[in-house]
Amino acid sequence: MRTAIALAAEGGAWPELVDYVVEAERLGVDICWVAEAWGCDAPTPLAYLAAKTGRILLGSGIMQLGVRTPAMTAMTAMTLARISNGRFLLGLGSSGPQVIEGLHGQPFAHPLGRMRETIEIVRKVFAGEKLTYDGRHFQLPRPGGEGKALRLSQPANPGIPIYLATLSPKMLELTGEMADGWLGTSFVPEAAATSLDHIAKGAAKSGRSLADVDISQGAEVAFGDDVERMVAARKPGLAFSLGGMGSATTNFYNDAYARQGFAGAAEEVQALWVAGRRDDAAAAVPDEMVLATTLLGTDDMVRARLRVWQDAGVTTIRLYPAGRTVAERLATLARAFDLLPA
Repeated sequence: MRTAIALAAEGGAWPELVDYVVEAERLGVDICWVAEAWGCDAPTPLAYLAAKTGRILLGSGIMQLGVRTPAMTAMTAMTLARISNGRFLLGLGSSGPQVIEGLHGQPFAHPLGRMRETIEIVRKVFAGEKLTYDGRHFQLPRPGGEGKALRLSQPANPGIPIYLATLSPKMLELTGEMADGWLGTSFVPEAAATSLDHIAKGAAKSGRSLADVDISQGAEVAFGDDVERMVAARKPGLAFSLGGMGSATTNFYNDAYARQGFAGAAEEVQALWVAGRRDDAAAAVPDEMVLATTLLGTDDMVRARLRVWQDAGVTTIRLYPAGRTVAERLATLARAFDLLPA
């Protein structure tokens, strides 16, 4: 398995975050993904990190669909690929209606169609083509105006990989059909087929197989003997995903866990969260859900779970190491490295 870390640029002092990435590169981490939610954007930190690193791949994890035009998404990706000497990976995701409509004031409707058309336009830009497109959501040049078909003035770069952060069955199928990799979340390796079967179906549409798609999944990693305490500490985060990452009617994370065998718990936690009972929501998260989605415990426990993730089809694992300081997080990361399957 390849290894990756993930960074939220708003999550601490910036010099410390840079040190973390630089040291992770020295440890041998293959990829650093930079998040974009409702805090910092992804491209700006990636540009800075490109100047501070020399080998590690740098990816947007993710750039949000709908907040940039497809052409601007492509321009940004190509610029980051140039200044990083070809180390950039374009990760795209549709986000959710609360962010897209609430923060950006853009429509969230038809994310599947918008994602397909965005990828098609981005690929045309990457290929150096004059940009014309006649879709349901995008028409280029804009009809009835004075625009004309343009080609970017920077060199073509058709090899930039595209990763999609997707959860719903149709979006997973689109990932298999059009993307180079999957940035998955809310993943239970024992129920991997609920996601990977859809990706494989999409890959078959374009004459490929599941083996042609990089399956990237993330997990918290922490070491210790008091597993009960470690599990309890992570329940509030899962409760937020099940109840707070979306509205009462639209929560893709909740739906994903429900498809993987936790329907009852997902429904209960969401209801408690929406009712404002946050502590009760966290308490309702089953221990087995935490253990299924993380890498917690002794060295032997973590080593065994890493094998499970690999056997489930994960080809790149994103590690979220525990630790209050950069040094502690790096120590956890190094310890996990020593346990990776050969």
